[in-house]
Amino acid sequence: MKFHLMAGVATIALAAGAANAQDLVFPIGEGDFNWDSYQAFADSHEADGTAITVFGPWLAGEAEAFENLLAYFNEATGANATYSGSDSLEQQIVIDAEAGSAPNITVFPQPGLAESMAERGFLSPLPEGTEQWVLDNYAAGQSWVDLGTYANAEGEDDLYGFFFNVNVKSLVWYVPENFEDFGYEVPETMEELKALMDQMVEDGETPFCVGLGSGGATGWPATDWVEDLMLRLHAPEVYDQWTTNEIPFDDPQVIEAIEEYGFFTGNDDYVAGDATATAATDFRDSPKGLFDVPAQCMMHRQASFIPAYFPEGTVVGQDADFFYFPAYEERDLGRPVLGAGTLFAITDANEGTDAFMQFLQTPIAHEIMMAQDGFLTPYTEANPELYSSDALRGQGEILTNATTFRFDGSDLMPGGVGAGSFWTGMVDYSSGTASAADVASDIQDSWENLQ
Repeated sequence: MKFHLMAGVATIALAAGAANAQDLVFPIGEGDFNWDSYQAFADSHEADGTAITVFGPWLAGEAEAFENLLAYFNEATGANATYSGSDSLEQQIVIDAEAGSAPNITVFPQPGLAESMAERGFLSPLPEGTEQWVLDNYAAGQSWVDLGTYANAEGEDDLYGFFFNVNVKSLVWYVPENFEDFGYEVPETMEELKALMDQMVEDGETPFCVGLGSGGATGWPATDWVEDLMLRLHAPEVYDQWTTNEIPFDDPQVIEAIEEYGFFTGNDDYVAGDATATAATDFRDSPKGLFDVPAQCMMHRQASFIPAYFPEGTVVGQDADFFYFPAYEERDLGRPVLGAGTLFAITDANEGTDAFMQFLQTPIAHEIMMAQDGFLTPYTEANPELYSSDALRGQGEILTNATTFRFDGSDLMPGGVGAGSFWTGMVDYSSGTASAADVASDIQDSWENLQ
């Protein structure tokens, strides 16, 4: 782990639980962490002996990292906050809430389930002041407020979801050595990216590797492309209308985004192999062309998880790197970012739940997670030097520079569409068996026919 320790920093005297400080993963008072925010929180919050149960989707290493964070909350307040994880959270939390035995706080992997539970009266609003804090401290703050605001059982909107730990999908991966060999520079705008693609073709190279294969989920990588392009071609309000079917799937604005996806991936000059056969390439195999000698492609658009499928021993930041999938300068829509993430909500309020949600609003809470692995935050006041790797730091900078953030659109749509007809429709379009307009019309029909 790369976190910077400062020699000679005096240990801060703490009011609560100082005897157990040595059990914390990062000793209090050491390093470039914002320990002042920890001290201020400890001074203003006390929850001696209060039991707080947190239920979430994290298992193994992710669960351990979050439990390490809970230790600081317990140390500061005297509370007894504990975590349990499950890969069946979506089903279990509904069962528990209906039985009146919900945990105090639940970590939802996407907004849809939290929204439906708020409508059923199973969530409590976040502490007063949380909305303003998010607006003031998260890049693209209004986006995060919107994603966490739902109607309650009476139809009145309130802020129920606090996003903590997100990921980035708006990434293009490349091999720096390949770019250096040809003198290519990382594009800053979509116009520059398209010009770079043409230059690659002129040089006898292929811009992109694309793979849509994923077993029964084949097609989902294409939906990510379309979602990213919707955010770059149209205002975020249009994206929101699209994911809720306020505008139909066959609206001209949606068809435009599908056809723009076709610009990148439907041309044999731009795609390694046969552009109409991308569904036959597994998404896990598709980035490997970056590393062939000679390279089969120069770039690969995929989310932050894809290095798990790079050749063994690949060092991100050296052997492979990434850049932000850029916005169109001519559209003037800022720097939109597509991604996903987890949100915290209060499912059984007690005297400690508000304190915990306020703890998540401190720099130290974010920094403790940043200094471990697999955590990203849009919080602009957290110290980016504490990220555990250069790759995470770079992705974190994309988040803190974002002007708009939107959640993966297919995850916001009904399952029959977002994990059904949208996937299969994009396969049909990518294979050249259907036009963008026909595919969009078929998807809209499937939405209207949902039971």
